[in-house]
Amino acid sequence: MITAVDTNVLLDVFLNDPTFCPGSANALRKCLAEGALIACDVVWAETMAVFPTDRQFEAVMSELQITFSPMPEKAAARAGRLWRSARSGGTPRGGRVIADFLVAAHAAECADRLLTRDRGFYRSHFKGLSLVDPLRLALS
Repeated sequence: MITAVDTNVLLDVFLNDPTFCPGSANALRKCLAEGALIACDVVWAETMAVFPTDRQFEAVMSELQITFSPMPEKAAARAGRLWRSARSGGTPRGGRVIADFLVAAHAAECADRLLTRDRGFYRSHFKGLSLVDPLRLALS
């Protein structure tokens, strides 16, 4: 089972969020026990930015066994098409940016599921993408 990890789950843990850290840390452990954890370019960059050095970031990602998984062209194209469609009606709901579409398209292409707290957006734009909510620890 391959689980793509969203930035929000990693930041919950790395920034020790008082509300979300316990659930997100538990979900990471559970998903790792069930298979591999991967992060796409976008998640990698967003997460790396909160660390003071590259070395610290790389050490933590290695310790958590989260592997870098580059964006396939097919996933990037899917994200672009969905972003274009969402923008055709104005600004996407919730102020979404292309990065959100890239994360989901990568997960849909390269993983069996996406570990995220952002279920509503992904459910509405990426039907069929299996989601794991760290607060519920259940597939949906």
